[in-house]
Amino acid sequence: MAMRHHVIHHPPAALWAVLEEPGLYESWVVGTRDSHPLEGRWPEVGSSIEYTLRLGPKDFRGRTTVRRLERPGALELEAHSGPLGTARIAFDIRPWGDETLVVVNEHPLQGLGGILHNVVVDAALQLRHRAMLARLGDVVDARAKGLDQPG
Repeated sequence: MAMRHHVIHHPPAALWAVLEEPGLYESWVVGTRDSHPLEGRWPEVGSSIEYTLRLGPKDFRGRTTVRRLERPGALELEAHSGPLGTARIAFDIRPWGDETLVVVNEHPLQGLGGILHNVVVDAALQLRHRAMLARLGDVVDARAKGLDQPG
């Protein structure tokens, strides 16, 4: 299980404004591009978005489905990455003074990711989460300041 935390320098409402935009997913999730709504109204439970996932030279179609939503404190997603399998990605969102503490917890559920899961994979996820949470903070910051999303 890979767990990482990050402080977003804005209140939880600013973070939720980004999390609720399916088109912004590609701006903060490392390795994804071309995100768009697939089913339902994001981020309601059962809704999903589709995107392209790049791993090295290969592209895969991915889909992420909301499995749990408890505003303002929790968002849990199930990422489907084709042959790589599925993973649970949970966001614990906590007010931290005038800021927001985000804790992300990810672990594989099924498929190749589950079979090959080990401490090396968790270490790689830690690096990915560090970059992802930093990018999420940048997108929240840009949106809160009324700027276009970082590219």
